[in-house]
Amino acid sequence: MSKSLTTGTPASLGFCPDRTVGLMHVLQSEVASQRLPGAVALIARHGQVLLHSSVGMQMPALGKPMALDSIFRIYSMTKPVVSVAIMMLMERGKLLLSDPVSKYLPEFANVQVMAHVSGHAVLHHPKAAPTVQDLLRHTSGLTYEILGSEPIQKQYAQARLASRERSNAEFSQALAAMPLMFEPGTTWEYSRATDLLGALLEVVAGQSLGDFLQHNIFGPLGMVDTAFHVPPEKHHRIAEPFESDPDGGIAMKLIDVRQPARMEAGGAGLVSTSADYARFLQCLLNGGELDGVRILGPNTVRYMTADHLGHIGVHRAGRSGELLPPGHGFGLGFAVRLEDGIAAAPGTKGLYFWGGIAGTTFFVDPAKDFFALMMIQAPNQRDYYRPLFRNLVYAALLE
Repeated sequence: MSKSLTTGTPASLGFCPDRTVGLMHVLQSEVASQRLPGAVALIARHGQVLLHSSVGMQMPALGKPMALDSIFRIYSMTKPVVSVAIMMLMERGKLLLSDPVSKYLPEFANVQVMAHVSGHAVLHHPKAAPTVQDLLRHTSGLTYEILGSEPIQKQYAQARLASRERSNAEFSQALAAMPLMFEPGTTWEYSRATDLLGALLEVVAGQSLGDFLQHNIFGPLGMVDTAFHVPPEKHHRIAEPFESDPDGGIAMKLIDVRQPARMEAGGAGLVSTSADYARFLQCLLNGGELDGVRILGPNTVRYMTADHLGHIGVHRAGRSGELLPPGHGFGLGFAVRLEDGIAAAPGTKGLYFWGGIAGTTFFVDPAKDFFALMMIQAPNQRDYYRPLFRNLVYAALLE
């Protein structure tokens, strides 16, 4: 069992007890409507858990109930973890955020940018080389094949960049062979940058990404169920989606996490539990320390969760822009709220968050000293359940 945070009550921690219970009733109603297979929700404030509850099914096909220790594919909630690992290397003097990516991955020394001139694709060298900071904040010029059908995105798909059969080093070589979609440092485009950070980390640290995370984050923080695959003795705890999409769309096949993959994907490969990820978030909320173990300095955490875009524009023409709502910037691994208002979901200035494509989501509100996370495996319904969960949490907060 992973170590648990201490437990409090909603009333003692500034939450309305009835509304906190009501949050779970809403999720239960979604289960009853057969749109949500199951969920685990956790809210913690002032270092104490005030809600940790489950509804629905862990394995809908078998009728197996959801459990508090169910294991979820967290996909892009891997990115904040790997971003923290990179910042640990920075704190140890192993790299600078201003370093060009090619310093560690030489295959990127000759990467080119694709531009369109008079209807023709033209390649040219970037005006500025992509840096480690660019990878962390998604301004490196890279993209994701799942975000559109631009020529470069089609190249990504044809190269099967989503394959887990490559090593991280081989992934870097494959990605470097394709042009950038934007000039580095000019545009926010959600991308495979954090996968590339996994390859970069392996070079700098001299060990596999999985080993580094285990020895420097998971082990020290007591995250006993977080890894790049699930060992056989834990297979019975893996949460699964519905066999077919309840909304009638094409059901997304989730990755098989029962066997190790060659590529320990820094952008999307981890599995975790609500209790494990809560320990990671509490560590961040504490300024990089938990139970006497410090993995980052408080100034580094504040730096990571500040906006790093400034006047850099968001690519809103494609699907990437939908992931960064108005009123938000992006830090080093997290979206960061810039205003109390503007966005279509509630929150406080300084809040940071991210989620995974199978539906998992979290947000941390430093001003209110709390965080909340929801674990689900409902990929095609994620855009509904994320804001729903946020709405319900803030409706229950009384301070």
